[in-house]
Amino acid sequence: MTIDQAWTGYLDAAVAAARQAGAVIKDGLGRAHAVETKSSTTDLVTEVDRNSERLIREILSSRYPEIPMLGEEGTGASYDVENEPGPLWVVDPLDGTTNFVHTLPMSCVCVALVVRGRPEVGVIYDPYRDELFTAIRGGGAQLNGRPLAVAPQKTVEDSLLATGLPYDIRTAGAGSLKYFSRVAPYCRDVRAIGSAGLELAYVAAGRFGGYWEFHLAPWDTAAGWLLVEEAGGRVTALDGSTYHLESSTILATSGFIHDELVQMLMAGDRDGQENA
Repeated sequence: MTIDQAWTGYLDAAVAAARQAGAVIKDGLGRAHAVETKSSTTDLVTEVDRNSERLIREILSSRYPEIPMLGEEGTGASYDVENEPGPLWVVDPLDGTTNFVHTLPMSCVCVALVVRGRPEVGVIYDPYRDELFTAIRGGGAQLNGRPLAVAPQKTVEDSLLATGLPYDIRTAGAGSLKYFSRVAPYCRDVRAIGSAGLELAYVAAGRFGGYWEFHLAPWDTAAGWLLVEEAGGRVTALDGSTYHLESSTILATSGFIHDELVQMLMAGDRDGQENA
């Protein structure tokens, strides 16, 4: 399929923004930072988050001044990601802030171009490993220019899976732990690396056979959602229903194990979302 040149231009802008923001993040790892909290004592933000978002906004607006941006650190907070009539940049300038604060080099930059709630361009950049995950809808997914494909394992038993725990786990973590316990004994193993962007990118790259999490925001998942689908995988809500950027849960898999994993996660629940 031939990709319209306009989409290639959007991708180039997203890559430039992600790479430059990634350099800021990499340079800041291990240095002293003023750490603040947002909605809870475990929901962290640093000046690096804000500087990264500011830099991304400058780069994207210089190339496409007509396209607004929704960012985690407050940029474009009034935009409705599902109903915005035109294109919208959706950005997480530092996904994995807690890892960053504790000098764990597992975080990334996520940039997506979303049109009426659907990501059309997606970029996830890991500056520590210089891994650039990219996708244009209909054009496949790549890692540093090489095509990506999801994991080949056909059963949960043979699959390495990933999940995430909410930053407010002290008050809202019971559901996450319940679903973890339903799956962990029956798969090869489960990882929780603290970055939804990386975990989705790793599903696209075939490193994880599947990943699920609760209470994410559009900037956490927009780019990764597209990557997984363009690599041949499947993305739904936890109960197997249609995924939207405002969904309260996400399940991304290779596709081969999707239905089996839904059955495991939903065992005993009438509605996985109301129990999350």
